[in-house]
Amino acid sequence: IKNTKAQRKLWLKEEFKMSTRFMLNETSYFGRGAREELAGELKKRNFKKVFLVSDKALVSAGVAAKVEEVLNKIGIPYDLYDEIKPNPTIKNVTDGVEACKASGADVIVTVGGGSSMDTAKAISIVMTNPDRADIKSLNGLSNTKNRAMPVIALPTTAGTASEVTINYVITDEDAEVKMVCVDPNDIPIVAIVDSELMESMPKGLAAATGMDALTHAVEGYITKAHNEMSDMFHMKAIKLIFKNLASAVNDKEPYAVEQIGLAQYIAGMGFSNVGLGIVHSMAHQLGAVYDTPHGIANAMLLPTVMRFNGENPETAQRFREILCEIGRPDAAHLNDQDVINTFVWMISELSKAVGITTTIKDYGAKEEDFEMLAEKAMNDPCKPGNPREVTKEQFIELYRRAM
Repeated sequence: IKNTKAQRKLWLKEEFKMSTRFMLNETSYFGRGAREELAGELKKRNFKKVFLVSDKALVSAGVAAKVEEVLNKIGIPYDLYDEIKPNPTIKNVTDGVEACKASGADVIVTVGGGSSMDTAKAISIVMTNPDRADIKSLNGLSNTKNRAMPVIALPTTAGTASEVTINYVITDEDAEVKMVCVDPNDIPIVAIVDSELMESMPKGLAAATGMDALTHAVEGYITKAHNEMSDMFHMKAIKLIFKNLASAVNDKEPYAVEQIGLAQYIAGMGFSNVGLGIVHSMAHQLGAVYDTPHGIANAMLLPTVMRFNGENPETAQRFREILCEIGRPDAAHLNDQDVINTFVWMISELSKAVGITTTIKDYGAKEEDFEMLAEKAMNDPCKPGNPREVTKEQFIELYRRAM
């Protein structure tokens, strides 16, 4: 609203008064070696036993052991649960709940990417809300009554930001649907973003999770619910990712890895509060039906969907603002179509620079599945946040373009 007396008077009218909720986790640590802070947090909070949630790949690679060393130093007992798929399932959660109960732990420490952290968050919710043990009832905007069992999250990938969000995603394999669970009760009490844990990521995973973080930041910046606070987080994340992702992925340059770790966390603070859009609505279906890695799905879909969304003049203006901050100040004077073309080109070039050149066809997508995928996307919880309305037929066409 422009700063004129008439408009300010209008703004002050009762019907224009509203509040904006913004939720962040309680405590966060950043930097190489930050995992050592785990010891102090466990002692300070007087926790007695840890339920450690990770995945077999990280256990085999010795990444989880770096956190186990911290636990062993302070002599706190723990039980390890690592039965988690890359796209975690309802069974992963229910098995985890039973293992957590049997362990007698009073805190969950999760080490891993989105799969481990999301599974841990789902377990933590069911531990204090046993009426949701079916897991399916957690889908969408949840109304659980009780705060989750305490979770301390240490991400090993720079993408999902599950350590700071109120969201987690679990796959219903029977229905071939990814359930997007949104619940303020699940946010971890402590996030420890240790870039040293991220340096062991294979190149492909680093690229995929980095593009996942970019998708979060871009969709969060253009979503219907965006506000000044979320804009601040998302714009900073976008700038950090465009500047550092290629070096972090291709050269494993420690400073760049740390900056991407920070960027994905910052993006998480934003989108957790304002939502996402139809890149995620479409990507969730590829993951549920074809088991496509989430970050790869986002990277493949982002250019196509941004071209579609850019046809909304307000969104094109948002793209213009982003371009002016990532090295294209001339965008201020470009027409909308040139802005869209330039932004989509820059996204595509970044994907190529980190080695993502696949299409959804390469991951098994078939044209005869598009109607089914579109139907599922229409019901995805991320769809309402998209800046442009979308029909089932448009979803089908977007999948077709992404081939």
